[in-house]
Amino acid sequence: MSTSSVSKGCFVFKPSSKKKKTLSLEDYFIRGCENAENSGTRFKLCQKLWDKIKEDTEVLQDELNRKILDSLLDFTKKCSSTRQHSDWAAKMRANEIPTAALVLGVNVPDHDMTFQVLSELLQQSVSPYVTSVQAKECGALKHLMKRVLERLMGTEVTVDDEEEEENEHTSTQLHKSVHCSLGTLCDWYNAKTKKSSSGTPGKKRGSPAKDGPQQPPVVIIFKDLEAFNPRVLQDFILICSRYIQRLPLMFIFGIATSPSTIQHMLPHSVSSLLCIELFQSLSCTQHLATVIDKLILNRHFPFKLNNKVLQVLISIFLYHDFSVKNFIKGVQLALLEHFHSQPLSVLCCKKKEALHNVMQLSPSYLERIRQLPSFKRYVEKQEPQEQINLSTDDGHLKEVCKELIKDLRRYHDGYYPVLRCLHALTSSLPRYPLGKQIRELHLICLEKNVWDNEDYLSAMKLLKMLAKDELITLLQRCLEILQLESKKLKNAQDRLEELLEKFKQLDIAAETEPCVDECITSPVKNLGKKTDLFQLQKTLLEMNETRRSKKLSPFELLRNEALEFVDNLVKSHLSPPESMTLYEVCYYTSSATVRRHLNATPRTSIQAALSSPYYYLQNNSLKAEDGSVSNAAPDICIAYKLHLECGRLINLYDWLEAYATVVSAAEGNSPDSGDFGKVDDVKHARFIRAVSELEFLGFIKSTKQKTDHVARLTWGGC
Repeated sequence: MSTSSVSKGCFVFKPSSKKKKTLSLEDYFIRGCENAENSGTRFKLCQKLWDKIKEDTEVLQDELNRKILDSLLDFTKKCSSTRQHSDWAAKMRANEIPTAALVLGVNVPDHDMTFQVLSELLQQSVSPYVTSVQAKECGALKHLMKRVLERLMGTEVTVDDEEEEENEHTSTQLHKSVHCSLGTLCDWYNAKTKKSSSGTPGKKRGSPAKDGPQQPPVVIIFKDLEAFNPRVLQDFILICSRYIQRLPLMFIFGIATSPSTIQHMLPHSVSSLLCIELFQSLSCTQHLATVIDKLILNRHFPFKLNNKVLQVLISIFLYHDFSVKNFIKGVQLALLEHFHSQPLSVLCCKKKEALHNVMQLSPSYLERIRQLPSFKRYVEKQEPQEQINLSTDDGHLKEVCKELIKDLRRYHDGYYPVLRCLHALTSSLPRYPLGKQIRELHLICLEKNVWDNEDYLSAMKLLKMLAKDELITLLQRCLEILQLESKKLKNAQDRLEELLEKFKQLDIAAETEPCVDECITSPVKNLGKKTDLFQLQKTLLEMNETRRSKKLSPFELLRNEALEFVDNLVKSHLSPPESMTLYEVCYYTSSATVRRHLNATPRTSIQAALSSPYYYLQNNSLKAEDGSVSNAAPDICIAYKLHLECGRLINLYDWLEAYATVVSAAEGNSPDSGDFGKVDDVKHARFIRAVSELEFLGFIKSTKQKTDHVARLTWGGC
């Protein structure tokens, strides 16, 4: 008896009990290093410095924002106490909402951190009811209302057009939703405040002052005011003004451009409902100057940037986003690249740790030291026998490297204090010959000998024209810097104190001869008369010769002595870091790498991917020579390569036929067959998709000149 059956089965594939091991950041770092030896130590040193940068910058930003944040806290506390302890209607109209206009500047990427700190401070000391909204999530009034209520109440909120859909699924809801209106928020707020006021009978009598107001304000932070839809903002303010008697609302507007933005976005009928107080934060350029001063120009921080890398980071800051946060990310990127690409970065650490690591270096690392350009220059200056010892004796090389590391640390100990002294002397001069900011002077010193710079020579000439009081003030400032920054420049401090003491004992007026003044001023009398250009030039030359021939006064002699001391101090301590042996250990020099990572060019990357898909897909069938693209490449790569062979206008039909020919070869069809290069529906659809992708990427566009043509938009390869 024959039988037949139909069986159905359900097959379950259980996942493996062994979890896939995920690589940590340290594993990626070690695997990517060219030389794996000591890579673990390098990663730990890099991680330590990375955390140090992050910690120091956070502390620094807190200090810089402390003043404006404290002002905002005082404003919110004052508005809250005024509402509770005095006649609210007497202070402001019944529908007037206290508003803080916080001008943060155009460095938008830095605003998130400021608002995060502000929200935490408000929740700790003013009110637990603080929320923030962004324009991208509040395209309509209902969305703005929903975001505010959800974040304050911590529950799901439904709007009118969602109620029907929500009612259909009430049985599956895990939590109760509320109606989207400020009346709901008022009821919730009253319930919360009554509960908090009645639920604290056990507290001590001395604690209410610290607990804050009994009716804390509801603070709403608009992070990016300029990006909000003006109509949405106007309607929201009008609605809130109707509930101000029942709900102690308070707004904080985050403004990136100018306070006049409020006037442009809100008509007078709406802005009059706000009691606005302006708060101005520190400018982003001042913020950057402080970060560079505390982080980059820090002799205790072992990692350094050369002039080209620092110039790239500053240029990106000034010409792209004004973001201090992104500038710090650039420094961290350079730090990571330095420890990843430089095996000898194991010596980029504190002095004691670096001296210990020198003695642990293997022969391969010692050979790398011998190949450093700075070390080769050092060896060339030594005696023949010493050169042999440095090239052959590893033990002797380690001892010499220890001394060179100490010299490098001593160089940094003297460089930064003297740099600050020179900046203190020249930053107040007319036209700022060496730059107004210390970073400009630092870049000059990193590039070459600053004393060979024409601006330095002109600055020294201007210093010789200063009056006694001005010069003494500047020298006292230099003495304070040396006393504060470096204890190792004791001789320079003593010499500067000696010069200042001489200035104090000097009485220029008593020792100046009247006849000298007459000799100097006599040519000036002739300048008041009407004269021609030749006579004026002759008079000025006579004045110059008179000054040269006259006897220098005691003040002028002492002034020249002081400036000569400053010049010698500069020449002793402000030589470029490239002049120091083993500077490669601490200084990162690859500006091209930093620029490529931070200032990316999307078009170049897209062109590289379309021209050379093998380097992205790692498929051997895509390998090609002479810049050609394999016929097995993705459709968009084939279409892109064919469009490069066309002119300004591309005939779509000719383009399609060329594409079909290439694809037919990829499919293995014989060129002699009748179907070779024939356009079928599949090839046609693939071609249309490839052309649409190229249009989306911006390589072509449709044109009205010819309906069956497209216009090419890009020229030149990657």
